[in-house]
Amino acid sequence: VRSMWTSVMETLTSLKKEEELVASVLDTLEDRLGQCILDGNVVFGIPQLLVHRVEGDVHQCCTGNVYEGKKLNFLVVIMLLNEALRALRDEHCQSELKQFQAVERMVTFCKKAKETLNAKRLEMEQHSVSARASVSRNQEDWEVKWKSFLGLHPFDLISDQDLVSSVQFI
Repeated sequence: VRSMWTSVMETLTSLKKEEELVASVLDTLEDRLGQCILDGNVVFGIPQLLVHRVEGDVHQCCTGNVYEGKKLNFLVVIMLLNEALRALRDEHCQSELKQFQAVERMVTFCKKAKETLNAKRLEMEQHSVSARASVSRNQEDWEVKWKSFLGLHPFDLISDQDLVSSVQFI
């Protein structure tokens, strides 16, 4: 409900802005009414892309001619301008959608990479625990063998020797 309310408020805000825009244009036209006269001599160039979009529209938002009896039909001109703005908005939204999809793909890739790395980390931790246990067992076995063979631990042999006195200088 909140998102619908937000959508309604955004629509009303955009309509209010459009109304203010049209009012400002009309005010400007009324101020300059004495300075310029719009008549049938004005030539409008409508881009092919816009013509194709308007003609292909199922809802037929823009019906009528730009000129009616050598007079400019402002309603149709405003409809064409609105359709042109919608086309620009749609184009802009598509580019944002492509950017969003690229970011979404990157996030998905990163999540999969993170899961893979976490699985490998857990595997390595388990392997290191078993390797440590194996090394500890091997070390104990070697100490038992040294003690049974020499009667001492190998480190006891090293600590008993005076290493400095055994060094020979050249």
